[in-house]
Amino acid sequence: MNYLKLLIDGFIGTANWVVQLITFQVPWYQNYFYGLIVISLMVWMLELFFPWRKKQSAFRKDFWLDGFYMFFNFFIFSIAITGFYSVIENIASGFGITMSSISVINLEKLPIWGALVIFFLINDFVQWFTHVLLHRFEFLWRFHKVHHSVIEMGFAAHLRYHWMENIFYKPLKTLVVMLIGGFEPDQAFIVHFITILIGHLNHANVRITWGPLKYVFNNPVMHLWHHVKALPKGQMPGVNFGISLSLWDYIFKTNYIADTQHGEIELGFDDVDEFPKNFWDQILYGFKK
Repeated sequence: MNYLKLLIDGFIGTANWVVQLITFQVPWYQNYFYGLIVISLMVWMLELFFPWRKKQSAFRKDFWLDGFYMFFNFFIFSIAITGFYSVIENIASGFGITMSSISVINLEKLPIWGALVIFFLINDFVQWFTHVLLHRFEFLWRFHKVHHSVIEMGFAAHLRYHWMENIFYKPLKTLVVMLIGGFEPDQAFIVHFITILIGHLNHANVRITWGPLKYVFNNPVMHLWHHVKALPKGQMPGVNFGISLSLWDYIFKTNYIADTQHGEIELGFDDVDEFPKNFWDQILYGFKK
């Protein structure tokens, strides 16, 4: 097998996919590029018209940096890395490890809505578990600190994260697909857009709790405490690890919410003032002493 060809084909294939998104060559409801833009503008409008922290600027600190991260992590980095995953999948298949080799659920036999719900639940739990690991182990936390270097919360902070997190998440997301029979629902784009919307809202400068549904869905009040600089006593290595769902935090007792009527709590970590401020230094952070 020509691994170099796999690398190049993966690179070119993903680059072509991004170009097709930008040039409207895919159905509008599956267009991740403009879908991200539309969702971002919608949530930003909520921030402008219904701000939780009244003194926070519309163009908060690092607004443009976080905006760049959104497109870098979703599109630019995907172009750069896809070929490597193709090589890994090819090597794994040589050992009999395929997308359906450890299947425990066959989503193809379920109605569409059932397949999407199961796909969403399993995917979100895997991300919650990975998020816990990012906080628990020092060598993982060094990369995750990029996300926690946000000191003014806004919707685009959702996608400020170190490129190495893609490396950690991708194998586990692949595991999700393997567990469900190597099958990703054709309507998985619905789950994608829902998770982007919830993630943007969780980081937005708005006060939403969802009422009784707060025990199921993550929300800006709950997630603000995930980013708190001084963790509550006895809450190491962190609290509120939920991505889209708060459900897992309540089940595993990692939930925490205190009075945040005005949303004015200090964010970051102990040495956040010394953390790199520009994109290039941040994406190299974690590899240096």
